[in-house]
Amino acid sequence: MRPLVLSPDNVPVITDEKEAARDVALAVFSAMTHGRGTGAAAILEPLAAALETVEPETAVVFAELVEACLVDAQAQEIWRNLMAPVNYFFKNPVAEKVRDEGREEGREEGREEERAAMVLRILEWRGIAVSEAVRERVTGCADLGLLETWAQRAVHASAAEELFVGSGPVGEALT
Repeated sequence: MRPLVLSPDNVPVITDEKEAARDVALAVFSAMTHGRGTGAAAILEPLAAALETVEPETAVVFAELVEACLVDAQAQEIWRNLMAPVNYFFKNPVAEKVRDEGREEGREEGREEERAAMVLRILEWRGIAVSEAVRERVTGCADLGLLETWAQRAVHASAAEELFVGSGPVGEALT
């Protein structure tokens, strides 16, 4: 088995609308590997036009794949502007659901990170030393309830390790 690795060295730069329409998938790869900086528009504009030549469901997948792979802020803005007038891109129910799930997952992760940071800040405010092992266990915890328990314990603890009294080795409360 040999993996196929795509890179700017082995993916052609596609800037012609007809060429992009002939092989939309290759034009997508071209945009993903070369679509950055001042030359991004020359690659993204033909691709946007080529997406109109494929089935809407396929176009949605390709458009979102390109959007997810563009790391350059200028290219991201160009792509959003090109996709804004395309109704299927923003109104596709599957795409909307995926975006909503991603937003919720991001909010949940943000709550976990903030709660873990709060536990560590409480210990810091109280002048309690926090070992790397304690820091890793707290920041690695994805259980909001357990993080809340640890925050409450941090208010009264005399040592950081006291956060875990009554907690299992993977951070689950023992009964």
